Amino acid sequence: MTDKTLISSSILSADFTRLGQQIQACQSGGADWIHVDVMDGHFVPNLTMGPFIVKACRQVTDLPLDVHLMVTEPERLLTAFANAGASILTVHVETCPNLHQTLQTIRDLGCMPGVTLNPGTPASLLDPVLHLVDLVLVMSVNPGYSGQTFLPEVLPKVTYLRRRLAELNPTAWLEIDGGMNTHTAPLARQAGAQVFVAAKAIFDHPQGIAAGLQELRTCISA
Repeated sequence: MTDKTLISSSILSADFTRLGQQIQACQSGGADWIHVDVMDGHFVPNLTMGPFIVKACRQVTDLPLDVHLMVTEPERLLTAFANAGASILTVHVETCPNLHQTLQTIRDLGCMPGVTLNPGTPASLLDPVLHLVDLVLVMSVNPGYSGQTFLPEVLPKVTYLRRRLAELNPTAWLEIDGGMNTHTAPLARQAGAQVFVAAKAIFDHPQGIAAGLQELRTCISA
């Protein structure tokens, strides 16, 4: 398992009147991935982006598009998001009764399959599919809104999944999303996270996007 760290810039906190410019600023500022949070207003309370946003992102960047499907029945949407340009499609264990099949469908569509779980879901539920994924995402807030407070009780889950991936699938990435900033990201890094999803810490940084990315990069690389 690599010790490399990546930053996935979540456009949930972007200024959508300048979305293309801000994505390009993320790329020039050193972001590794662009994170797109898809919410259906059912599995989570918020309602956000569809495939057309992913298509728009793909037109302005060649960075991997890290698409997180916080939706019920995600299998209905996989083809649309893959065709729009998604690089990674991550689904929730809580919403996929046929998880093995869903992950295989994602791979067949030419995307990296990812699996995620909410803070209250036991990490051991992912054990049966860890060998099938390219990414495991640990939610460190309850999904739905940007700017929530980091839940430190998920850190043992990160450590557990890091150990299990080392045993079963050492090339898969371990990602964390929720409340990431210069104070919380080092804790997640110490626990074993490799990919850090950040929204407000990047897009709301007082010195701009590049400065936000640089501060995060420094604190997870120390």
